[in-house]
Amino acid sequence: MELNGAVVLVTGASGGIGLAAARLMAAKGAKVALAARSAEALEQLSAELPGSLAVPTDMTDEAAVRSMVRAVQDHYGRLDVLVNNAGRGMHVPFEQIDLAGYRSLLELNVVSVVGAMQAAIPGMRAQGGGMVVNVSSGTTKMILPGVATYSSSKHALNNLSHVAHAELAKDNIRVSVVYPFITETNFAAAASAGNPQPQSGRPSMPGDTAEYAGGLIVEAIETEQAEVYAEAVKRMGQPRT
Repeated sequence: MELNGAVVLVTGASGGIGLAAARLMAAKGAKVALAARSAEALEQLSAELPGSLAVPTDMTDEAAVRSMVRAVQDHYGRLDVLVNNAGRGMHVPFEQIDLAGYRSLLELNVVSVVGAMQAAIPGMRAQGGGMVVNVSSGTTKMILPGVATYSSSKHALNNLSHVAHAELAKDNIRVSVVYPFITETNFAAAASAGNPQPQSGRPSMPGDTAEYAGGLIVEAIETEQAEVYAEAVKRMGQPRT
């Protein structure tokens, strides 16, 4: 898909990969709608990116997610690409998984994505097509102790995305999954908060930049590939034995 002139909604746009992707797409001429909980951060970014729209949204609020999509469609008259990037991590040993926290993680990393897609699909179908890019994780291609909660949520996202890809092809709606590697943002630190124990088996090498990961999202949109992998994921991914 050509990004110049396309309307793209990016969730989790206030920082990290979402912020980098929004800037890259705006530089290519896209009209970028920015969603996240932080209204102040979004307003600052919106002032930086010409033609953009700030839509403060709590992605775990179903009604707010529907309003977010409707606001973008009302403002621009269409929505060409939905980038589901909002999410959070949880890195703890299996026996220490907090069930309430895990349910909360699934609400954001999985359920909210389904809600956003369901809100966007009817409009895309009516306009003749569109695209959804779901940001997964390279951890779904590895077996990493200490990352079961986060990785399992992204495994669910992968399967949902692949099924949607097959079901929506007839409507000219493409669904792509992006697999970033460890990224140099505050995401990993936040995921491990409250868990001082070292996570044996987790990669300790330097991560990719947020700009590189954001570029994977751009690549997915421009090539319309069903899956786009970070190079480090291609190198490190190993089949389960």
